[in-house]
Amino acid sequence: MNADRFYGELLTLEAAVAWREALRADRKVVVFTNGCFDVLHAGHVAYLAWARAQGGALIVGLNSDDSVRRIKGPARPLVPFADRARVLTALRSVDAVVPFGERTPEVLLDKLRPDVHVKSSQYREEELPERDVVLQHGGVIKLAPHIDEISTTDLIARILKTYGE
Repeated sequence: MNADRFYGELLTLEAAVAWREALRADRKVVVFTNGCFDVLHAGHVAYLAWARAQGGALIVGLNSDDSVRRIKGPARPLVPFADRARVLTALRSVDAVVPFGERTPEVLLDKLRPDVHVKSSQYREEELPERDVVLQHGGVIKLAPHIDEISTTDLIARILKTYGE
């Protein structure tokens, strides 16, 4: 038995656009979210499940390693892109993953034109740099419930406190 059939797809931008257009032709609501997803934890899993519940398919924009370093600093990511992508595509809630190298996903959103863009309720819609791109293409933004005190940063701090120098 081939275990690969249990994984979603890791797509190039071009393949992701074609994938999205095929779903549009089938009248499926495509949901998009993005992030670093460096050390996957229960908060991420709940967030992605909530995002997937907003439509018929979920595509995740995953920051490249260089992009994560620009956002989080030189010590991150802890987990390289290929491994982060493999873990995300193994989740039942994630249909596809597409890499991107920018800090924020406007370029990706402009090409994919999802029906729904999900962000954490830690953010305010009017402050999102990608807001205009989503709305320009007729998409909507939905803010997922945020679980306090469950983050990669908190997890790293707890590990360092427990096992650190």
